[in-house]
This record gives sequence, C-alpha cells and structure tokens, in this order.
Amino acid sequence: MWLGEAKTPEGMRLYAIGDVHGCDGLLAEAHAAIASDLAASPVADHRIIHVGDYVDRGPDSAGVVARLAAFAGRDSRVVCLIGNHDRMLLDFLTDPHDAGPLWLMNGGDATLRSYGLDAAKSEPWHRLRELADRFAEALPLADRAFLEALPFHRQFGDFFFCHAGIRPGVPLDAQSEEDLIWIREPFLLDPADHGVVVVHGHTPRAIPEIMPNRIGIDTGAVFGGPLTVLALEGTGYRFL
Repeated sequence: MWLGEAKTPEGMRLYAIGDVHGCDGLLAEAHAAIASDLAASPVADHRIIHVGDYVDRGPDSAGVVARLAAFAGRDSRVVCLIGNHDRMLLDFLTDPHDAGPLWLMNGGDATLRSYGLDAAKSEPWHRLRELADRFAEALPLADRAFLEALPFHRQFGDFFFCHAGIRPGVPLDAQSEEDLIWIREPFLLDPADHGVVVVHGHTPRAIPEIMPNRIGIDTGAVFGGPLTVLALEGTGYRFL
C-alpha cells in the first residue's frame, strides 16, 4: 500500500500533528488551524491525531499536557499517542534512579521546571527519588492518568499512526512498544511496502518527509521549526 493509493475511511478526514515538545502556543495555533479548516470545508467525520512527545525541551510541557488532557476528555475524535519522551516521564516517576539521568539530559529538566520544580540536566543520584516524589505531587492526577493511558498506535483506513515508526517485516499487531516509540534507521531507510502508510514523528526534519510508504511530520517545532499539521482525506494529503 503506497501513498496515493492509501485511503482514509469513507467520509473521514484525518489531521495529524507532529512532535510538540512543550510548545503550547504552537499547539494552540495548530488546533485553531484545524478548527478553521473544518469550518471552511466541513466533513462528515474527522479525527485529530497527535503523534506523541508532548513534553521536554520546550517552555511549557505542563500547559501542553493540560491542554491535550482537556481536549481529549471532551472530544472522542481527539487521539493522543505516546512518544518516547512521554514514556521517559512516566518511567521517571516509577523508577527515578534508572530513568532519571537519561530523561533529564534529554529535556526532562525543562518539563520539571514547567511544573514549578527546580531541576538541572544533571542531578545527584541521591536527589532523584526526592525529585520524583515532588513531581508526583505537582503533576495533576488527571494529567498523569491521561499520560498513563496513551496508546502506542492507531490505524484509520490505510494509515497507521505511531510516534517513531515500525519494525519492517513484523506484523503491525506484533510491533514492540519500544520500536513504536524509539525506532529510527531500520524503519526510516526501509523502502518496503508495509501494507499501510505510516504517519510518524520522532525524527526531526526541516520539512515534512514524504515517502511512498510513510510520512514524517516532526519538523522540529522546539528547535524553531513549524509544528506540522497534516490533513489526509480520501487518497490525498495536504498541510495546513
């Protein structure tokens, strides 16, 4: 199944939003652009799919999580998938000594600061448990429940959505959680027909990456790039 022949479900438009990484202002603009697009071009049904990495590096991870938790809570057409950074946040809460150093070095410090906690990219080992406990107190229960319930993938029609990609040659229903949020080159460099077109983030590019078997929509919003919004309808695609 290749891009150009892959179809969305009949009467359904799919919107996909790339990696947010704490850029709450850009996320608000993306949601507004989708609302304007739906008003200008109504459709029978739609889904708004976020491909993960809501936290870390950017200035307002707390705002992003709160916005998405509220949005998904009031509209069942909103889909939020988990990314590797979201997974690292959850791992820090349950196993700070093992997960903490990697998470903090990869932007977790910015997430903690957005929740009002003092944190650096390198914290003493003995402080990690205390920091995780304070974070658990600062993180609203509804937001934590939202993060813990995030699925790893969703499929609509011939389009398969996940954060990072899939392991080539492995059936979609047998993909590992680790691959779905962490994989890079084995997926990115594979030209094979996966039976679906994969829409993913995780690996930032200057512009969306359009390939016959996949569409990459992480355009580095947290590094100064745009927050990409992809619209899929029928066999066509466009960007807002």
